[in-house]
Amino acid sequence: TNRLFPECCIKAPQWEVCGKEKKCGKKRCTTRRGDRTLRKIVEKDRFQTLGDLRKQWTESGVETSRATVHRRVLLNQKQRQKRLTWATENQHWTVAQWSKVLFSDESKFCMFGNQGARVWRKTGEKEMPKCLKSSVKYPQSVMVWGAMSAAGVGPL
Repeated sequence: TNRLFPECCIKAPQWEVCGKEKKCGKKRCTTRRGDRTLRKIVEKDRFQTLGDLRKQWTESGVETSRATVHRRVLLNQKQRQKRLTWATENQHWTVAQWSKVLFSDESKFCMFGNQGARVWRKTGEKEMPKCLKSSVKYPQSVMVWGAMSAAGVGPL
């Protein structure tokens, strides 16, 4: 066995090409009605965290993961389609191909306040008062970058 990748990642299931008459892939864990409920929760307070959104959505009767909330709120149809296309094109990569990939990310941490607060808004709502919040122009902050690959993790 390969120590770097779990067995389930190496032997991923083969996906079928779907036609209109046949549905495949992961079953939706929410209904359209549940999605409307989430949109109403977001519109009440545009500055909530994903954790807060998930908690309220669960309290309304929709049991789901943080990742599902993230997808429903942040990704539009075009972005979802791009992700699906990428996943379909790369589903047959070998362990050797994946071992050449470097995953990286960066985060900014503000010392005071919550300068990186997200605002959940739709197209055309940019200048609406309920989507605006005052802030400090140049807050003290630290930028952190990290990476990982099949060889291990990089320095922070």
